[in-house]
Parts: sequence; C-alpha cells; structure tokens
Amino acid sequence: MNITDFIINDIKPLDISQRVGDIQTIFSQTTYSHVPVMRDGKYIGVLPENDAHCFDAAQLLADYSHSFDPFFVRFETNWLDVLEAFARHSTNVMPVLDQVGVYLGYYELSDVMHIFNSTPFINEPGSVLVIEHGVLDYSFSEISQIVESNDGRILGVFVSKVANDVAQISIKVGSANFNDILAAFRRYSYTIVSSHQEDSFLSELRDRSKYLDKYLNI
Repeated sequence: MNITDFIINDIKPLDISQRVGDIQTIFSQTTYSHVPVMRDGKYIGVLPENDAHCFDAAQLLADYSHSFDPFFVRFETNWLDVLEAFARHSTNVMPVLDQVGVYLGYYELSDVMHIFNSTPFINEPGSVLVIEHGVLDYSFSEISQIVESNDGRILGVFVSKVANDVAQISIKVGSANFNDILAAFRRYSYTIVSSHQEDSFLSELRDRSKYLDKYLNI
C-alpha cells in the first residue's frame, strides 16, 4: 500500500491575505486540528484551531503569522515517519510538500492509522509481550534470538517507552509456546511488564505466596 495514494486536497490552503473568519469557518465545518496557510502560492505553515478561535475574525491571517506552525512531510517520506510526525505535532492533518517545497496536499491521521492497522503487528493473530531492560543492555538481535529459539515468530517489535535509562519494548509474537518465551526472557534478565494467563512463573509465585500465608497463619 502506497501512502501517497492518501494525499487529499478537499480543503485548499488559505492565503495570508484572507481573514481569520475564513479559517474559523473551515474549523467549524470540519474536525481538523490545523489548516494550511500560503503566501503567494507557497506553503508557510498551518494555523492551529485552538489559536484561530481566539483571534479577531475581521483581522487578516497575516496579522497572526507568529502563530503558524511550519511542520510538514515530504512526498517521499515513508508512512512510519509520517505517523511519527503526526504524534510529534499533535495534529490530525499533515501537509505534504515535494522536494522543492511545492504544496501537494495533506494526509489525514485516520488514513495513516488505516495503514498501520493493516500491518501484521495489528492484523495478524498473536500475543503482545512487553518487556523492560536497560537502554544500553538490550538488543533487537538478542530479542529476536530469544523468541525464535523458542519456536516463536515475531510479527512486530518496537521501543514503546524510554524512562530513567530503562527501555520498554513491545513485541507481537505469533503462535508459540508463550510460557517458554517468558521464561527465556527472564533468564536473560529482562523484566516482563505485561501480564499473561499462561505465565507459569507468576502462577507458581502466587501459589507459594498463598502457601506461605497459610503457614504463617497456623
């Protein structure tokens, strides 16, 4: 699936010579978080909805150029980098420019999410495992080796969080002996963050804890 097939032009960028009321009308008729703005036919940025509703409708957009956000992606930008750009700028509209800066249209977040939802990570049956390890201590080659040496099949893996020098890695695993994979990660000093019914290690810990409580209450 080619992400550039999703470039749309339903709403044309406004020129900074137009009034704020024009862009407020667009926001009132759509769910867009930003609308592209041009100067003399050249893209210069987007105006956020939250700012637009605070401005005087009779004023020109040029009077509020300090509020424009200049973000965009290129025509050749791959879909995963486009998705990252959406997240980084907290928007649901992403302008697309060609290599020389010509405005081509925009992506909608829902369309890019559709591409993500069609990937094996989301679409294929399997189990999601979330592990933690020091940011300098883990490697994707080791993670792959652990899963595959226990007859698992990786459908997707990414770093989902980094905090206090600890990386959290989310892994989508296809059909496998999941308990063996969990045990193997523990042997390699990974912390299992996600909970799993088939985790015999935790089951045994709970059983031993119950036995200890019963013993101490005798």
